[in-house]
Amino acid sequence: MSPTLVRHQLPHSGSMRCDGSHAPARSRERTRDWAEIQERMLVPLYEATYDRLGVGPGTRLLGLGCGSGLALLLAAARGAQVSGVDADETRLELARERLTPDGMPEHTRVVSGGLEAAAPGDAPFNVVTAFHPVGCVSTVEGLTTSLTAAAGLAERGSAVVLGGWGPVERCATAGVLRVAQRLADPPSDYVVGSSGWPSGRDDLEDLADRAGLRPDGSGRVACPFGYADMASAVRGLLSTGLFDAALEVAEQRQVEKELAEALHPHQRADGTVWMPNVFRYLIARTR
Repeated sequence: MSPTLVRHQLPHSGSMRCDGSHAPARSRERTRDWAEIQERMLVPLYEATYDRLGVGPGTRLLGLGCGSGLALLLAAARGAQVSGVDADETRLELARERLTPDGMPEHTRVVSGGLEAAAPGDAPFNVVTAFHPVGCVSTVEGLTTSLTAAAGLAERGSAVVLGGWGPVERCATAGVLRVAQRLADPPSDYVVGSSGWPSGRDDLEDLADRAGLRPDGSGRVACPFGYADMASAVRGLLSTGLFDAALEVAEQRQVEKELAEALHPHQRADGTVWMPNVFRYLIARTR
């Protein structure tokens, strides 16, 4: 395994994180909450697409919006060569810790630079993933540009995986996210229950078309959000960045209080919090 991790700002997308939202630099504590609490909720999405594509030895994978690297780690465990780019340096620091621990071979590279710096030296990529970014209308232009650039680093016919939320009626977290929308002033671009819900019926296909990619199948995956207690649920959801716009105009105590109130119907008798969700993925191909 020869992982490459690169800090990469998506064009025309502001300060954008791998979950598709805009906000100031994230604190290290919030980054740890993402890595230790929230990121694992999407493991079923990662594994389902890796199974479908047969990711393993011979796979040269580029992760757009790789965050703290869990999806890359799972691919590397299957024998894939992985590279990752993200706009958030604090999340990349954790990805480096996961993917380049002491004792790794000398040929392991962790670089800093543009998207091209992530390209494998011996052969182009044959899988590109964008699990997290789809969802905010204002990021479409930047995502399109980055996907087009990534496709240029991949073999013809390579798989490009786009991920997003499923139908709003099948995502229990939708009601909780309305807190972020209501508290933001002006309202956040992240709109629940309209065409802004990540993702709309054809959002992934539209994005693939914009980037010059050819759709080649899709699927849905159950990704329930489960937390040990209410405090963990609040910390995990705040770590996504989707509440940052609200935190800019309201006190953190107020945001946490209203978030906990929205989560209350999902808390079980034993104190755990459980929200069933469905995520959707699209597999497209480079031309």
